[in-house]
Amino acid sequence: MEENTELNPEENNSQETITRVGGMYQDWFLDYASYVILERAVPAIEDGFKPVQRRIMHSLKELDDGRYNKVANIVGHTMQYHPHGDASIADAMVQIGQKDLLIDTQGNWGNILTGDSAAASRYIEARLSKFGLEVVYSPKITEWQLSYDGRKKEPINLPVKFPLLLAQGAEGIAVGLSTKILPHNFIELIDASINHLKGKRFTIYPDFPTAGIMDVTGYNDGLRGGKVRVRAKISQLDKNTLVITEIPFGTNTSSLIDSILKANDKGKIKIKKIEDNTAAEVEILVHLPSGLSPDKTIDALYAFTACESSISPLGCVIEDNKPLFIGVSEMLRRSTDNTVQLLKQELEIQLHELEEQWHFASLERIFIEKRIYRDIEEEETWEGVIEAIDKGLQPHITHLKRAITEEDIVRLTEIRIKRISKFDIDKAQQKIDALEGDIAQVKHHLANLIEFAIDYFTNLKTTYGKGKERKTEIRIFDDIEATKVVIRNTKLYVNRKEGFIGTSLKRDEYVCDCSDIDDIIAFTATGKMMVTKVDSKTFIGKDIIHVAVFKKKDKRTTYNMVYKDGKGGATYIKRFNVASITRDREYDLTNEKPGSFVYYFSANPNGEAEVITVFLRQVGSIKKLKWDLDFADILIKGRNSKGNIVSKYAVKRIELKEKGVSTLKPRKIWFDDTVQRLNVDGRGELLGAFRGEDKILIITQNGLVKVVTPELTMHFDNNMIVLEKWNPKKPISAIYYNGEKELYYIKRFLIEQEGKEESFISDHPNSQLEVVSTDWRPVAEIEFTKERGKDRKPNQEINVEEFISVKGISAIGNQLTKEKINQINLLEPLPFEESEEVIPEELDVNDEEEVSDDEKKSKNDDGPTLFDFE
Repeated sequence: MEENTELNPEENNSQETITRVGGMYQDWFLDYASYVILERAVPAIEDGFKPVQRRIMHSLKELDDGRYNKVANIVGHTMQYHPHGDASIADAMVQIGQKDLLIDTQGNWGNILTGDSAAASRYIEARLSKFGLEVVYSPKITEWQLSYDGRKKEPINLPVKFPLLLAQGAEGIAVGLSTKILPHNFIELIDASINHLKGKRFTIYPDFPTAGIMDVTGYNDGLRGGKVRVRAKISQLDKNTLVITEIPFGTNTSSLIDSILKANDKGKIKIKKIEDNTAAEVEILVHLPSGLSPDKTIDALYAFTACESSISPLGCVIEDNKPLFIGVSEMLRRSTDNTVQLLKQELEIQLHELEEQWHFASLERIFIEKRIYRDIEEEETWEGVIEAIDKGLQPHITHLKRAITEEDIVRLTEIRIKRISKFDIDKAQQKIDALEGDIAQVKHHLANLIEFAIDYFTNLKTTYGKGKERKTEIRIFDDIEATKVVIRNTKLYVNRKEGFIGTSLKRDEYVCDCSDIDDIIAFTATGKMMVTKVDSKTFIGKDIIHVAVFKKKDKRTTYNMVYKDGKGGATYIKRFNVASITRDREYDLTNEKPGSFVYYFSANPNGEAEVITVFLRQVGSIKKLKWDLDFADILIKGRNSKGNIVSKYAVKRIELKEKGVSTLKPRKIWFDDTVQRLNVDGRGELLGAFRGEDKILIITQNGLVKVVTPELTMHFDNNMIVLEKWNPKKPISAIYYNGEKELYYIKRFLIEQEGKEESFISDHPNSQLEVVSTDWRPVAEIEFTKERGKDRKPNQEINVEEFISVKGISAIGNQLTKEKINQINLLEPLPFEESEEVIPEELDVNDEEEVSDDEKKSKNDDGPTLFDFE
């Protein structure tokens, strides 16, 4: 090792030295990094294998005799090619086996759902699968190299004729480099390969063996910077139980349950107990305490546990001994093109072998049929024998496709006398004809190579595609705000006089329950406002008049306020929302004059507008000392607005006269079928405008109906068939098959209990709902089954309103018909006009209204001015 020591010329007095490392240390790290990248962590683009996987597959082929081999034996055989320990080989083999594609396994190979590890390699067995034998191996076109010790030959790359890397996925961490290629669906990869060969566009997305739900909006073709969000599939078993039936990729039932228990311990969610009933399929039961919203808990599980996670793919492969960063689409294109070239090489080798067989079969026929073997009887030397045969063949070889070689003649001399004596000219010609047919077919395949490759992929799909349908559901996720679903696990207190809020002020006034991720909004008597994070103790400002948990983008909570504008200033009234703020910044809600203070303040979650009484001080000749103000007359504006003048004179006090009702117009709610969620942002189908008492009606295909208050956190089952605003007066009409009586019944009913899920068909396992309608006067058409030897009975229309009256939900209904029914269809309903009292539309908080100058003028200087003073 060289060592050069120099003093830093700028610091002659310093004792520090710079040591340059040279010799073997100069290259060691780079050599190590290169080795880890190329030989351990990153797969090759040609076959999709890491070196250890390729060596395992090569060993499996060498040991293959159709029977199972002990994995310990396979691992030992692989160590001839892989210069590492048996544990790393066994782990790699278990990972290949768990993907259920290349290896046919026997014994306990672990469970990807529960995270259970495989049994020891001496107890489990494996052999190559039929698919692996078909797509991975082709020794005649494989390039070989010496193994690490020079005793054996191993493949440089295996001739894989399938996008195996994308099907299995790959993950590896090297030195300064990593790769994460997600697994994709078997059938979709084949379809994409066929589309590429046909010149069509394609898009492929991951598909995980653990199933679950996935949002691929940010997948970015699997390149660096992309992101896939995955979720567990959670549904409501009953009002106090949730069931997890599918888990996100990268987790198992043990890690998932641990994350739920940790979130419960931290107070983010609240659960009673968890049961893990997972066997062949996932089933985790989450029992909830009574009174807890299942829908809110589902969102909380996504927000605070491993039930939702984000995966960042990184497409990195080895090409020509160099790392290459490419997307999954380009990987598939290269794999497909490589498959075409491999098929071409196989066809060319097959063609050459067939032509050689045809060539020798033709020579053999000439040799025997023309009795050329007799020409060698008098020859005494080997050279003479070769020359005699060659001379005898010359007159008959004009139709051959290549010249005769000495090797051909030597093979002719090796034909046994027994074969010559039993030679059948017709059979020989049939063999030649068959070979010519095979040659013509192979040449046709080569001439139409793309069509041949498409047929190859199609055959793979037909042969091996059964049972490999997509498992992971693709869906766009809605963003869950953690503050809306977190359990309020701590208590908030306030010291109003001193101006402190926090969770540690237990001797002071209790405000509300909150969580440690909440923001708190507070107002003071001087007209100041601040939003801050929950903490043990935070100073806001003296004389706090209101404290609450702050909701971002909340346009419904309305603050009503009357304040004095500085010393000796006028009194103003204002209404405002607080939708967005900067945390820990103090906002002045008055006109920022010294001496301002608040006479009256209220916070109203639904825009309520109360009536207040204003009392003035007796000063001078003021005639009107008392009058009422209705906040409903005041427009809702921004928090920075000055407000409307109440009086120029000194206010003595303000009292609440009458509580108010909401001044907000009914809230419009939409249903977005893509994410299966309600929203107020105009996405999807409009359900209607909802007041506080309005409900939604939900009917499912299995005959369940319920009426509930619409909440944006609600979850909906995939078998939901009706979702609409509920009209309590409108009956529901249904035709169903009664499994017990084996007949069709029709019924009309009204919902009797709100919030309770009820079944309106019989509970027999064969009972099923045929059609359901929420129209006032529905019409159904019955199509009867044609019976043998009889004419088909004409279709029958039924006016449901006339056929049956409205009864209770538990009534069985009326028998529809005894005839066999083929199909029931709903037709256009009969016209109906519901007589309803028209409700006038109320003021929208977002409406912009212009106020004329005349309206702004006060009619009485002694009374309040209720129009904008600005």
